[in-house]
Amino acid sequence: MPESPRVIGVLGAGAWGTALAVQLARVQTQVSLWARDPAHLVQIIAEHENRRYLKGVPIPANIMPAAQLEQLLKTAHYIIVATPSSSMRSIMQAINCYHSDALHGVIWAAKGLEQETGKFLHEVAAEECPTTIKHAILSGPSFAHEVGMGLPTAVTIASDSREFAHQAAELFHHPLFRTYISTDVTAVEIGGTFKNILAIAAGIVDGLELGANARAALITRGIAEMIRFGRELGVDTDTLIGLSGVGDIVLTCTENLSRNRRFGLGLGLGQSVSQIETEIGQVIEGKYAAKVIHELAQRHKLELPISEQVYAVLYADKPADVAVQELLARSLKHEAD
Repeated sequence: MPESPRVIGVLGAGAWGTALAVQLARVQTQVSLWARDPAHLVQIIAEHENRRYLKGVPIPANIMPAAQLEQLLKTAHYIIVATPSSSMRSIMQAINCYHSDALHGVIWAAKGLEQETGKFLHEVAAEECPTTIKHAILSGPSFAHEVGMGLPTAVTIASDSREFAHQAAELFHHPLFRTYISTDVTAVEIGGTFKNILAIAAGIVDGLELGANARAALITRGIAEMIRFGRELGVDTDTLIGLSGVGDIVLTCTENLSRNRRFGLGLGLGQSVSQIETEIGQVIEGKYAAKVIHELAQRHKLELPISEQVYAVLYADKPADVAVQELLARSLKHEAD
């Protein structure tokens, strides 16, 4: 008797969740997709396209709608969480409540920190789910539209369990979607957090038309801030210069498919935060990450000038051009500092 196919559930039908479901459908027999808005899910399946968030990417026939979250969690072998970081705790609580013994593990693809507590998402997962449920994070330079269209992509999948990291990587691995494994979960999450803050900063620089030299300098010094922060938390800096750190920073700071970069461009052009958020129409993770990193930098007494200026623009009404002028006016430093 043939073995029953694995039940793989993707939670979140935004651009990223849809793109990951499409990628999984290239490798797996069947993928179940769940959305908070049932009408949105019906539209995606009926039209074979997520016109709201991922226009132009065909939805394969082996992606099936999951109408009830509870039922999906009771049957899933693997759960992919592709909701914003602000939803992580409630999603993990639901998984803890409804999962069955068949569940092998949870992989989340959100980037950022929990705003209310400043905790990394792996800490939230550990608090809300029993240790018997394995966890992993998927992160790296990966625009949803390009993943959906099958353009070549490489990402990192990290877990405290090397065995589960390998299992999770195999779920997604494909000639056009390479997965590399890591056990340095905190470092991978740091990269995914800082890249959004630095993308906002790079957008500001380009909105102010300060040139490619300035953008390159900002990206490089931003990477130094990320490494300084990572060292304080005791992570392996080799991970930070990999796909989930430098790789994601290069992508999101230089391409306008990045909503965080577009958010920064708007700030550089003098638009208000609310106006830009309305135009983009999706969560700007870097906005919330800037606040949490500001608080953590103060707690650890760390100097993170670029991150601090992004925070000041967003939360202290500092004009973007003044923030850049203050960065340029900083006293002489050794490059390694």
